Amino acid sequence: MHPVRKQRLILVIAGVVFSSIAIGLIVYAMRENINLFYPPSKIASGEAPHNRAIRGGGCVKPGSVVRASDSLDIKFVLTDGIAEVPVKFSGILPDLFAEGEAAVVNGKVDEKGIFNAEQVLAKHDETYTPPEVASMNKGDDHKNDQAVCKGMNYGS
Repeated sequence: MHPVRKQRLILVIAGVVFSSIAIGLIVYAMRENINLFYPPSKIASGEAPHNRAIRGGGCVKPGSVVRASDSLDIKFVLTDGIAEVPVKFSGILPDLFAEGEAAVVNGKVDEKGIFNAEQVLAKHDETYTPPEVASMNKGDDHKNDQAVCKGMNYGS
């Protein structure tokens, strides 16, 4: 091989190796910040990892919101029409949070299957659905479109 070509080949291989190492280190450093979305049915079935930051989303089951009288602790149930997941949250809920409305929660699922939310995001208006919830409904030929909040009282 010509010495100039050999030198170029070595430079290209070194560039690919260093780029691969850099990408690998970036992905390794960001793995703790990856926040995957799981619907209640996957959380209830155990597909969601325990004690790791995830996002969950669905409809707040009417009649399930329980507020503590002496603190900001709140318990409610998220459902996708297939399964239900109990959620615990301590803090101020968004103004648009209501029973029968879509919500997305960020937090961790403990060994008992309870979602300990660190953040609760509420639906913006009657036609808005969080992208994660909308994509969740598209997976089963729209079978869950009506099932997600079907039969729930939206008057709350």
